[in-house]
Amino acid sequence: MARHGNIPTNSGGKRAAAQQSTRQRLLEAAGQVFADKGFSDATGKEIAVLARTNSAAVNYYFGGIDELYAAVIREARNRLVTTEDVVAALAGKADAKAKLEAVIGLIVRAITSPAASSWAIRVLGREIVSPSPALEPLREDAMMRIGIMRGIVGELIGLPEDHPAVTRGVISVMAPILLLLVFDRCMFRRMFPEFGLTPADNAAVIRHLVQFALAGLSAVARDAQVNPQP
Repeated sequence: MARHGNIPTNSGGKRAAAQQSTRQRLLEAAGQVFADKGFSDATGKEIAVLARTNSAAVNYYFGGIDELYAAVIREARNRLVTTEDVVAALAGKADAKAKLEAVIGLIVRAITSPAASSWAIRVLGREIVSPSPALEPLREDAMMRIGIMRGIVGELIGLPEDHPAVTRGVISVMAPILLLLVFDRCMFRRMFPEFGLTPADNAAVIRHLVQFALAGLSAVARDAQVNPQP
């Protein structure tokens, strides 16, 4: 007779899969609640109810609602554009213009992707407008992206990366993109119905933002030659 103790079982794998499923449901539910209400007005109880689990699960899987919010912020960032995505997009780009187009193209495609219609972009929009401590762990990552943009802008206008004009140029290039990130989608479409914010509009939007950025940076470069003082 076969011994039951020798029969292989995958109960451990099933348990791990169930735990991962619960954790993912909590993450998705929290993303939706935080996107709708913001961190200050959200509760662990309503997140747990939406995730079809008990309130204790928030502490069990994440250590508390603060840590859950931080996990949601990281997940939102990863669903849109990571620093690794930016580095990969720049690979093989020989000149600054091509690099600028690659970065803007990457972000515009992310903004019009299915992920942008979910809670991810709304959570990040809230966080950009009103930063919380949850953004602190991502500061180094953000500084890397800014450093990349400094290099591109500095190359385009022929000035050192630490020059004030380069910093202003980075802000000017990033501002329209940040507006698309933080603006409420429904309101944006009502106010600017002809703008076009779908994947079919990507080429036109990317071309416009690149041309707009290059024209402004070209004027900055000319001004720097005439007025070399910061």
